[in-house]
Amino acid sequence: MRLRDSIIRMACTGAVLAVPAALAIATATTPAAPDAPASTPPAAVKGRLHLRSTITGQISPKSVAASGNGLVTAQNMMYTHTITVYDARTMKLKATIPDAVNLARFGVKGHPGISRGAPVEAAFSPGGLFAYVTNYSMYGSGFGPEGKDTCTPASGTDRSFTYRVNLESMKIDRVYRVGAVPKVVAVTPDGGRILVTNWCSWDMTVIDAATGRVVRTLPLGAYPRGIAVSKDGRFALVAIMGSSHLLRVDLRNYRTRQIEVGSGPRAVALSDDGTTAYVTLNAEGTVAKVNLRTGARARASTGSAPRSLARSADGTALYVVNYKSGTLSKLNSRNMRVLQTVEACVHPIGITYEPVARRVWVACYGGEILVFDDR
Repeated sequence: MRLRDSIIRMACTGAVLAVPAALAIATATTPAAPDAPASTPPAAVKGRLHLRSTITGQISPKSVAASGNGLVTAQNMMYTHTITVYDARTMKLKATIPDAVNLARFGVKGHPGISRGAPVEAAFSPGGLFAYVTNYSMYGSGFGPEGKDTCTPASGTDRSFTYRVNLESMKIDRVYRVGAVPKVVAVTPDGGRILVTNWCSWDMTVIDAATGRVVRTLPLGAYPRGIAVSKDGRFALVAIMGSSHLLRVDLRNYRTRQIEVGSGPRAVALSDDGTTAYVTLNAEGTVAKVNLRTGARARASTGSAPRSLARSADGTALYVVNYKSGTLSKLNSRNMRVLQTVEACVHPIGITYEPVARRVWVACYGGEILVFDDR
């Protein structure tokens, strides 16, 4: 069965997950009549976060990512060497994909036998058929020691690979050589280019999705991380965590411009119209809202070491995990007011907003995923 068929079937059946009694909430829905007008859900900013489920198992999630059409993946680093895929509605595990590859089968020389990765982050092609997954480091024949949190392009850290995962076959079907210690990956809205920030080589790899070729390696500065691409595909914002600025990268000519935001920018998101950036400032313990036309900034304090950031599908709410505080914060994106802060786990590090079921998924570095309803 093709992926879109399984998604349509899942949406129509309204499956229910069996969870412990303390968390069990029925989720069966009654389909509307064929000619019934579609109802507009209330704005996300009006919802309240409630823990729906805690997912455990053989996982060590560094991040979670929603495909937009009913799947969520967790990237489980070198501690588990897997990518796990979940049904967004039922929250049940659909597949566990090992990060082991035979690079020679993909035409890569110098690494005979099986190599393993360390999945960090993921992004999806338009339509959600492919997930692109970065690997912090590679392990196997011909690879040196793994990267470090503190490094420079002169450190000699080995380059790594980004995988393409086919979400119909649940298999890795393509690999791309990128820089040293790749972190965040993004895909342009037309699906034509894949962007990968490389922590230790201080640059961004730009890949032609059709050919698999690297078309540009762009120097950025110390410790590039978060990426947000405008909906028209004209530019990307990159958070340079070793600085106090974002870089605006023109995706037509790859010229860059600095945008001051505050100390230690880590994750970044863009408004739909491309005029406003939302940035976690890890070193300051704040989240900034930046007007990209005027430079005006507003800040909200959310907790210690805010890491990953997500926007609701309608753009009215922001969700931030505070790594050292062990909390999840929800903000009003218009006025940056903190609407709710809830206990999460020890070291919440990744977050995604899942639009099909309207839930917030949180990756806990200690080995669990929390799923919150926001209704």
